[in-house]
Amino acid sequence: MQLGEISWKEAATMTDKIVVVPLGAHEQHGHHLPLLTDAMIGSEIVRRADAELKEEVLFAPMLWLGHSPHHLEFPGTLSVSGETYIRVIEDVVEGLIQGGFRRILFFNSHAGNMTPASMALGNVQMRHRDKPELWLLFASWFTLAAKPIAESGAFKQGKISHACEWETSQILAAHPQLVTNDCPAARFSMLVDGEPSRFFHADYSQWGSLDVARRIEQNSPTGAFGWPELATVEKGELLFNLAAKELVALVREFGSWPRELSPQVSDGQVGR
Repeated sequence: MQLGEISWKEAATMTDKIVVVPLGAHEQHGHHLPLLTDAMIGSEIVRRADAELKEEVLFAPMLWLGHSPHHLEFPGTLSVSGETYIRVIEDVVEGLIQGGFRRILFFNSHAGNMTPASMALGNVQMRHRDKPELWLLFASWFTLAAKPIAESGAFKQGKISHACEWETSQILAAHPQLVTNDCPAARFSMLVDGEPSRFFHADYSQWGSLDVARRIEQNSPTGAFGWPELATVEKGELLFNLAAKELVALVREFGSWPRELSPQVSDGQVGR
């Protein structure tokens, strides 16, 4: 159910429901994908989940403007600072809390949003120590569905990168008219004494063990990574279906979480 399509009077009767707030971005996605790619992907996952969940949950409109300063060298990118994004997320949450909602999930489709949004939710949670029933969650589709995607064996890339096999497949499936054939991408490794690094995969096509602060143009002159030429509609459908399935499962479990946790206290003895 779409929160924006009901009245405030109807919303007042539904404060026991989960509210899902989708997060996107408006930034470059190589030569071949539209600037609104992340928001389009998130919106399609939400559309499919909404068709399954129906009145079980309230979906807020997509917040399409994200935190994308590392893409600003590419024309067309729109971004807000980390400080501004934190404040925006905080204000959205505070509005929902004031309206009576206590279970709020931010569903994200842009990696750059992850740190400031998580900081914002932490800030809000700390301000509401008097509300133990308040649950604030943050999930990105590409981490939420990472396990079933890997288990599918359908992709060359081990993880999402940017304007890559994954994202290109998704836009092919949802908005094929917006994908062009001009899709050069960066594919390289961080080499140490001639061997790939154990810790950092410079093309972001595999999971690494640390985060490296780099602007996009430092690693890719086209703004794209990975293997976009391997994208297919079928792969896009698979990604959408797996991500929507995981979102539905998360929402349904989230709805059954207790208002407050009941801690189990041990006897304090070790080594027995």
